[in-house]
Amino acid sequence: MELGVCYYPEQWPTAWWADDAKRMREMGIRWVRIAEFAWSVIEPAPGRLEWAWLDRAVEALHAEGLKVVMGTPTATPPKWLVDAHPEILAVDAHGALRGFGSRRHYCFSSPVYREQSARIVRLMAERYGHHDAVAAWQTDNEYGCHDTVLSYSPAAREAFRRWLAGRYATIEALNRAWGTVFWSQCYSGFETIDPPVGTVTEANPAHRLDYRRFASDEVVAYNRMQVEIIRAHSPGRPVAHNYMGFFTEFDHHAVSRDLDIASWDSYPIGFTQDRAGLSDAEKRRWMRTGHPDIPAFHHDLYRGMCAGRWWVMEQQPGPVNWAPWNPAPEDGMVRMWTWQAFAHGAEVVSYFRWRQVRFAQEQMHAGLNRPDHALDQGGVEATQVGEELRRLGLSVELAGQRVAPRVALLFDYDSHWIGQIQPQGADYSVLHECFRAYSALRGLGLDVDVLPSGAPLAGYALIVLPAQLHVSEALAAALSASGAQVVVGARSGSKTARLSIAKPLPPGRLAEPLGLTVLRVESLPPGVTETAGFDGGELHQQRWRERLACEHADIEARYTDGSAAVARRGRMRYLAGSPDIAGWSTVLARAAADAGLPMQHLDDGLRVSRIGGLAIACNFSDQALEWSPAEPATALLGDRRLAPRGVSIWQLTNH
Repeated sequence: MELGVCYYPEQWPTAWWADDAKRMREMGIRWVRIAEFAWSVIEPAPGRLEWAWLDRAVEALHAEGLKVVMGTPTATPPKWLVDAHPEILAVDAHGALRGFGSRRHYCFSSPVYREQSARIVRLMAERYGHHDAVAAWQTDNEYGCHDTVLSYSPAAREAFRRWLAGRYATIEALNRAWGTVFWSQCYSGFETIDPPVGTVTEANPAHRLDYRRFASDEVVAYNRMQVEIIRAHSPGRPVAHNYMGFFTEFDHHAVSRDLDIASWDSYPIGFTQDRAGLSDAEKRRWMRTGHPDIPAFHHDLYRGMCAGRWWVMEQQPGPVNWAPWNPAPEDGMVRMWTWQAFAHGAEVVSYFRWRQVRFAQEQMHAGLNRPDHALDQGGVEATQVGEELRRLGLSVELAGQRVAPRVALLFDYDSHWIGQIQPQGADYSVLHECFRAYSALRGLGLDVDVLPSGAPLAGYALIVLPAQLHVSEALAAALSASGAQVVVGARSGSKTARLSIAKPLPPGRLAEPLGLTVLRVESLPPGVTETAGFDGGELHQQRWRERLACEHADIEARYTDGSAAVARRGRMRYLAGSPDIAGWSTVLARAAADAGLPMQHLDDGLRVSRIGGLAIACNFSDQALEWSPAEPATALLGDRRLAPRGVSIWQLTNH
């Protein structure tokens, strides 16, 4: 458990650097990320390299014993490069170049840009790869931010054709896989295929899905190129990339296979307002705290990569600048978000940024310090966490300890893309379905691993598939062999890998173990709720409803017309609709009880996590709450009464 910060020495007078580094150390900061947007300062003209300023910045940080995360500056190609090679720019869905003047203005498929990226990464790695202060690397910055994964440039078109040829080998195989006999779409050769954009109405769904897969693979290849260069010139230092929240435009697991650390940028209040699929009432409820499960969901998602090694590379320190509305966090939230991340297994929590900048696009984005050098509230709370870490000595206490949930929730990028391409209802989202199920599990006091569909499932007591639209043969076999209680959400197993209707009918490969068939589906407009009876209680289904033939399954809950809302066969349950969080909680509590898992029904503002021999409780509500572990424990920080935005840490006696 260590703290870090993002720092931009090129944006501040050189005379400030030494004092900044000293204050970082005194605050408890141990890691400092630099240089990820500095290409034009490192190389202001082609081949004219100016390292002196960066050398001095690294030395200033090193003098205070700070460890540097060196960022490669490829998220911001300089103007001279764009002018010399405009073909590096991405092309949007309307055929327009995405030009210079902000960031992420490049196409992953551009051969020229890959060459130029490799060149600057190699130069940086050669210069700093063995420096004692440089203890880790970050590739690029936030791959795909601002909708930059998909490009429709000539380079992307040619790369897509090569990708298809490698995948299908013959054009006949592609035509069969895509079903191009429909609407006379048959192709005579790979060289005749264009990206699925600019069509009169929707393009072939299989074509669109393959383009998403291709674009994801381009990100993987681009990242791998950088990692290989860094490892060759800076051996023994871990390499990370900083992912984002509720961002699914490439497969993070595939990228992470080349990394040592998965990190992500945590902005809970921004995400609550911007992309979590929450109702207006929920946005108001969590306006200044962020929804409690938004950071946790991503902590557990990214912990499922890089053998469990993960960081928060950017932690929200105050108001951000990019959401539709940007409320300020309640006092205490920066501290709580930090402890929440540690509770889910973070090695490092790094704040963005050291000081709020006075100029340019992010001048309204808070930092740990205000532009006048004074600590902002985020800096006060980061200092408090640093003091608590020193006092508790938890970095030593938790060495080698892991979060060890008994519950697995599967989130699959392919399934999410399928749902985006054929949503069938305007508000349908695989990601949001998974988040609702996750939130219900956390409300039951359960720790959760968020896993890809190909992960090993042995050892879990409960496995949840909220929206696994494609179920592979391997996944079906793993579920059967797991011995766990399994809860399967609506639409799971409904599509093949080529995005056609499953055979046998949905839930496809799960039809036999579940003992049922989906006969008809419908999407429900906003405001429509289908109610089902559940042993005297009610289950509210929204957005989606299915009609089942329960050939060998028992019906646990019925809609008002008597048809199945929840069906069960043995240790497997199936939901014939999309429940709200309360509905998910009702179903998952039954499955968890059948699995023998101890539960605690928590207040919606209280969340508890366990790591090693510690239990950590966080109160997101505006009222004091009481909580203590069910087993014998000693309070290390706080006590059973948690003040609003309070944290308590407990040492479990029998661990």
